[in-house]
Amino acid sequence: MSVIEEDRKKSVINWYPGHMTKARRMMQEDMKLIDLLIELVDARVPLSSRNPDIDELGKNKARILLLNKADLADQTANRIWKAYFQERGLFVLEINAKTGAGIREIQPLVQQACREKLERDRKRGIVNRPVRAMVAGIPNVGKSTFINSFAGKSCTKTGNRPGVTKGKQWIRLNKSLELLDTPGILWPKFQDRDVGLRLAFIGSMNDEILVIREMALELLDFLIQSYPRSLEERYGMKLAEIKGGTVGILEEIARVRKCYLKGEEPDYDRAASLLIEDFRNGRLGRITLELPETDRKTQNGDGVE
Repeated sequence: MSVIEEDRKKSVINWYPGHMTKARRMMQEDMKLIDLLIELVDARVPLSSRNPDIDELGKNKARILLLNKADLADQTANRIWKAYFQERGLFVLEINAKTGAGIREIQPLVQQACREKLERDRKRGIVNRPVRAMVAGIPNVGKSTFINSFAGKSCTKTGNRPGVTKGKQWIRLNKSLELLDTPGILWPKFQDRDVGLRLAFIGSMNDEILVIREMALELLDFLIQSYPRSLEERYGMKLAEIKGGTVGILEEIARVRKCYLKGEEPDYDRAASLLIEDFRNGRLGRITLELPETDRKTQNGDGVE
């Protein structure tokens, strides 16, 4: 076993900063104030990027689920996930918060999701009371970018790293809708190691606490099985001709991208960082890292059919 493979076996992903506990308590209190929970997930990992705490806290509220970054995810997989969540009673949309794709469809969906609430208000003679919605999700799924795009102005602080949104903010979008932004929260313990890895791949955890080479090797394992053409096309390689498994492929990426240490030794860490960055930015193509249990058999060597 190589040194890289030994490091890979030792690494464990575990992260739950103290401010996350405080954020969860805050959300629990704020649930009393809202009519609707709008949850953002990353379309590449729709299940892994759903916090079960959020699911539990919002179980008695009207629910909208937004598959954000849908442009980075496999199109067929997007359809599978949309049907999956709709079957479970959620209103679902594919969006791209950065470009605004799908944003115009949200306001009508809010009215549809809150139809019962609006009808109760009407019968009680209450008119023009806005729907109060909480925007929630784990770190780095694009909550602040979504709110800015939805509102049509920069009304929250945004960033490309977890933890930028520190406190809650109410944003009045129009006469019929107010949004409550919340900090992104993870849950205290990952029951499934694969969930932790998927969240690491999409950048929902601080890269400084992760072993980049392990991440890259795990990602390569998945890509070789499910999206081999993405690797071959991006790096100009033939996987069948490369020896040494995932380590050999990472070494080939280092060679192709000229990632070397002194003496022409491959710089595995730099090559690993390039691979992760290429995945996160969509340079490897549209990739979905997970499917519902019943649909996993459809994910094969060419993606999702």
